[in-house]
Amino acid sequence: MAQEKLRILIVDDDKGITGSLSAVLESEGYRTEVAHSVKEAIEKSYENDYNLAILDIKLPDGEGTNLLKALRETSPKMMKIMLTGYPMLENAVNSLNDGAVAYLIKPVDVEKLLETIKSKIEEQKTVEMATEESIAVFLQTRTKKLLTEKYAARKALN
Repeated sequence: MAQEKLRILIVDDDKGITGSLSAVLESEGYRTEVAHSVKEAIEKSYENDYNLAILDIKLPDGEGTNLLKALRETSPKMMKIMLTGYPMLENAVNSLNDGAVAYLIKPVDVEKLLETIKSKIEEQKTVEMATEESIAVFLQTRTKKLLTEKYAARKALN
């Protein structure tokens, strides 16, 4: 229930990994979709809204770090977690600088992944709530100001 059928896009060229991750995440109540290339992931990001994406660093048609940048354009609110079997400090730094919220190493510790997803989804909800509250306060303040100006204008005419 806590996941409220949140949508996760899993991007990896290894069908065994996407299948395993998808099964684990769906057993936790998430809705998952998979993509096996940069192109397919970008297409899916235009067609659907995802709360989170899990991206492999090495894909057959490009680097996951480039996909990270592309997804920032198509889905700016989507949280992105990088997964790699090729841990390199440069990839980690670039991934985090380009908007990844986490960088995990394969073989992935499922508990760590689930913990990271839950934590990042909670952060996303907190940001959305703060944004909604800010908009509500702005609208209330603006409405009050307009009503006050309208009242003052009427009073000046009388």
